[in-house]
Amino acid sequence: MSKGGFRIIGIDPGSIACGYGVIERDSRKNLVCLAYGTINLPRNLPLHERLLRLYHEIVIVLKEYRPEEAAVEKVFFAKGIKAALNLGHARGVVLLALAEEGVAFSEYNPNEMKKAVVGYGKATKEQVQQMVKVILSLREVPLPDSADALALGICHLNSRLPV
Repeated sequence: MSKGGFRIIGIDPGSIACGYGVIERDSRKNLVCLAYGTINLPRNLPLHERLLRLYHEIVIVLKEYRPEEAAVEKVFFAKGIKAALNLGHARGVVLLALAEEGVAFSEYNPNEMKKAVVGYGKATKEQVQQMVKVILSLREVPLPDSADALALGICHLNSRLPV
């Protein structure tokens, strides 16, 4: 366990953009954001090269922040068969990186995550972004992929370690 408390990484997988967010519940039960961002993968690269980059970038984040657990978004919808397959490949790469680093993970569907953060399972992306900003006392509204990753972390921490 980290010095400050229980640390989690939320990951919103994607083959073009993969959001991540590292949060911790400190000793006073406050949620603290340690880092967040989006791993952007060039569309013009072949899928296998994007997946390799995604793998390396996720491993770097995992090694830097050493989360105890991870929360990963479940596949629930894709615009088409190709998009669904690419998303599945990206999720596989993320799960491989987590396994290699010894990080246990839980999966949440978007409605579970939205309900945990906004209180409504059909909340908009903008509502999730705003609530993540408020809950974590961020200076700015995170981009959608990062906000979803942070929301996954919040969802997991609240289900894993009730206040």
